[in-house]
Amino acid sequence: MTSSTEQQAADTRPDDGRPAAPVVIYGADWCGDCRRSKRLLDRLGVAYEWVDLVARPEQTEEVLRRNGGARSIPVVVFADGSHLTEPSDPELSARLSELGLVR
Repeated sequence: MTSSTEQQAADTRPDDGRPAAPVVIYGADWCGDCRRSKRLLDRLGVAYEWVDLVARPEQTEEVLRRNGGARSIPVVVFADGSHLTEPSDPELSARLSELGLVR
């Protein structure tokens, strides 16, 4: 279920179409890797927008586009336009550090 804060983040985007949050996660609540990535971001205090593909199936097109047609999740998209698919915690932590989102 999307909280009101998550819905606000989803609805508040800069004019250039970039997400308001520095990280967007496309996934589903039934996905263990998605829950793990969300826990890591929560633990590190990184703001993110959660896109629940069960509640918003039209967003699956973005997953397919970023993954070359594959339906793998989570897809973690960063404000610079880069993304990681099914990242391990060390991979995600390293990318967040590279982007200056964590110390």
